[in-house]
Amino acid sequence: MDIIEIIKAIILGIVEGITEWLPISSTGHMILVDEFLKLNVSAEFLEMFLVVIQFGAILAVIVTFWNKLFPFTFKGGFGIKKETFNMWFKVIAACLPAAVVGLLFDDKLNELFYNYQTVAITLIVFGIAFILIENYNKSKTPVINDIPSITYKTALIIGLFQLIAAIFPGTSRSGATILGALLIGVSRTTAAEFTFFLAVPTMLGASLLKLVKFGLVFTAQEAVLLITGMAVAFVVSMVTIKFLMGYIKKHDFKFFGWYRIILGCVVVVYFLLAN
Repeated sequence: MDIIEIIKAIILGIVEGITEWLPISSTGHMILVDEFLKLNVSAEFLEMFLVVIQFGAILAVIVTFWNKLFPFTFKGGFGIKKETFNMWFKVIAACLPAAVVGLLFDDKLNELFYNYQTVAITLIVFGIAFILIENYNKSKTPVINDIPSITYKTALIIGLFQLIAAIFPGTSRSGATILGALLIGVSRTTAAEFTFFLAVPTMLGASLLKLVKFGLVFTAQEAVLLITGMAVAFVVSMVTIKFLMGYIKKHDFKFFGWYRIILGCVVVVYFLLAN
């Protein structure tokens, strides 16, 4: 087993664990990191690996928010938490647009838009959008301040923003859904929480789809790399989620907007010079 390849998988897991939850585009960062690391694997395995290591990040959400996500209770006997079930129905409704488009057009969308030009444009455009929307909301009071207050209409609107991220790499799934939620009057904390919950079926579905397409036959090295990447993504995601939830209680998202703009420019300059 090549220790260098394992170190590369660890680095990719760290990048995934940080960038999946912050609204700064995991895809944009993965493209740049892959340019320098270059895992010594087949193109098919790499494509699957970069998606399936998200499973570790999903587990971090489940562990962190277990009490809010698990719909059953065993205190004083078996019971059902209706509020949690209602939340899951809204999450599923919000996932439907991206799920349908992903199942039907996943390969075509990758072929058309998985390139540095698209990533750079979406990084910059959504970075500007974060700054503008935060300035617009500065004097406004959120109308939705907790998960139960999110209606099916609100959930579907947030789901449509997630669809934008599913189509255009670099948008950032968390960035798009948080941005959409802020636009319709959802508080930052509630927007971030709903985005985390929305990630569970969305990213789980994407991971399973990539696994099925790749097949379940791995070499020993491929299995070790995948498990390593997922494990590291899990640990780093736990830290990142707690950081973000603490950060947005005192700060807005404008810092991430500026970061996205700078990163988009870096992507453009790097690939123009490389070519």
